[in-house]
Amino acid sequence: MVDVGDKPITRREAVARAVISMQAPTLEAILAGTLKKGEALAAARLAGIMAAKRTHEWIPLCHQIPLELVEVQFSPATDRSELEIETRAATQARTGVEMEALVAAAAAALTIYDMAKAIDRAMVIGAVRLIRKTGGRSGTFSRPNEHAWPA
Repeated sequence: MVDVGDKPITRREAVARAVISMQAPTLEAILAGTLKKGEALAAARLAGIMAAKRTHEWIPLCHQIPLELVEVQFSPATDRSELEIETRAATQARTGVEMEALVAAAAAALTIYDMAKAIDRAMVIGAVRLIRKTGGRSGTFSRPNEHAWPA
């Protein structure tokens, strides 16, 4: 584990995204809240938040940090039968929250898959990526050519 004890405590924020491709009727069922397992978007939002808080248990050598904010949002693209997930995590700490935002996006996507797999096992989770991060020694990162949110 990297020693971050000499780094200053600063405000740090990260935004990540993931995309799930699926059949059109699957996306319709998710958006309508008619899946047999229940309300997929609510479950995925909660899963993303809970996973972010436990990132240090998912990722070896990742620091446990005090999260001040975790947000999980969804943007459907019905023309492409995709659901995009955007997460945001923030803290005042000595290390960044990129992994927390990425884990939240991945966990939310996996939860959508789990909730809808009974009607569409061919769903594909992809494009899990860091969109932006601020704070810390390395400053700001912003992924080029990303579209504005929501899609």
